[in-house]
Amino acid sequence: MDSSEVRERSRSDMWVPAVLLSLAGLTWWWSWVSADSMRGDAMSMDAMSMDNMPSMSFAAFLVAWVAMMAAMMFPAVVPVVGRYARAAAGNAVAVVIFVVGYLALWSAAGVPAFLAWSRLNGPLAHAYPWAGRLAGAVAVAAGLYQLTPLKAMCLRHCRAPMCFLGHGEHLDRPARAFLAGGRHGMFCIGSCWMLMALLIAFGTMQLGWMLALAVVIWLEKLAPFGDRLRWVSAAMLVVLGVALLVHPAFVVHLV
Repeated sequence: MDSSEVRERSRSDMWVPAVLLSLAGLTWWWSWVSADSMRGDAMSMDAMSMDNMPSMSFAAFLVAWVAMMAAMMFPAVVPVVGRYARAAAGNAVAVVIFVVGYLALWSAAGVPAFLAWSRLNGPLAHAYPWAGRLAGAVAVAAGLYQLTPLKAMCLRHCRAPMCFLGHGEHLDRPARAFLAGGRHGMFCIGSCWMLMALLIAFGTMQLGWMLALAVVIWLEKLAPFGDRLRWVSAAMLVVLGVALLVHPAFVVHLV
């Protein structure tokens, strides 16, 4: 590695985390401001609850969804984007397109998320027993999914992505960068989709839930005890799900 490559790598190691973490901080701030503006006189919690947004359009939901994904996922993908920046010789345009490709996959996931939310919003707001039991079933399913081979495989890719490493040619090309970002987004969704389904099943974008899940996702991907954490989170989700199946009205305390 010559001196120019060392300097380029050093620059990438500085600006990639700075930009991604700044964007994550901005989207967390936006979520907090949105929650505060929607709280109303009747709300005393710092939350952005979907059951208080019955008329939210698809476009508004998608904006909120993408912002939520950026806030929750960007801290965990900093190492991956940094590796891509180094593999692409620090090409800033390619790195931006890689991130756009990553978000494009999460944006696509927002379509079924909106359809599910639009049907669960009212029943959850009125604490219908079947809605609480459905939330419980999703929590149990999310807990069990934590232990599946598919989850483990997707998580391994998130920790050591091979969608671009070892294939260093043309990484600075826009199409290649977009596809690489989308491919990583696909594995990220494969790892996290059931955790995101919890937010929909509970009909909430509450900041407390967002932060808790973001921490779990970050630790799963980056902490040395990530695999053990999967078992702990699986047990907690199953217990929560069983509690909701037995006492579905408890769901109103989670939104």
